[in-house]
Amino acid sequence: MDRIRTTRTAWTTSLLCLGLLLTACGGSAEEGAAPAREAGETAATAADAFSVSDPWVKAVTAEEGMTGVFGVMANDSDEEITVVSADNDAAGMVELHEVVSEGTDATMREKEGGFPIPAGGSSTLEPGGDHIMLMELTEDLEPGAEATVTVEFSDGSTAEFTAAVKEYAGANEEYGGDAEGGHGEEHGDDGHGGH
Repeated sequence: MDRIRTTRTAWTTSLLCLGLLLTACGGSAEEGAAPAREAGETAATAADAFSVSDPWVKAVTAEEGMTGVFGVMANDSDEEITVVSADNDAAGMVELHEVVSEGTDATMREKEGGFPIPAGGSSTLEPGGDHIMLMELTEDLEPGAEATVTVEFSDGSTAEFTAAVKEYAGANEEYGGDAEGGHGEEHGDDGHGGH
């Protein structure tokens, strides 16, 4: 009788250990799965949602010193994203600019807070409006060439695009609200000099 009781006890103990082992394994698999799902959900960045169509740069010489980058930036996500800075190898300094009109004067200045792009929407960079300003140029940007621009978003992610360099009579970037030589006052009907 004692021998039967000992066998049952050993068998019951074995089953309990096996059950605990399976529960522990199941728990750790479950715990490992949750962070993987969370990582997948947070992997999307502003850069993933960003695209730009018809990007172009006004052709200039290094002696002229500065030019603008234009195009239509799009956001394919359901949350607003914001471009906070940009970079280009041919420019010693790159800033995000806006043009503000006060009466007959048009003043170009750095845009506070960057360029927000609405959820599922777009934001246009154009002569006489928002644009990426390439300054302190170290080389000529000639028509037919291409310029690579890297933009950074408020979440720290970055995206790169290539813009065609085009001849353009308008988009004469100048500081300080000079009404006669102001920024982007001469442009074609389409705002892109007919290009």
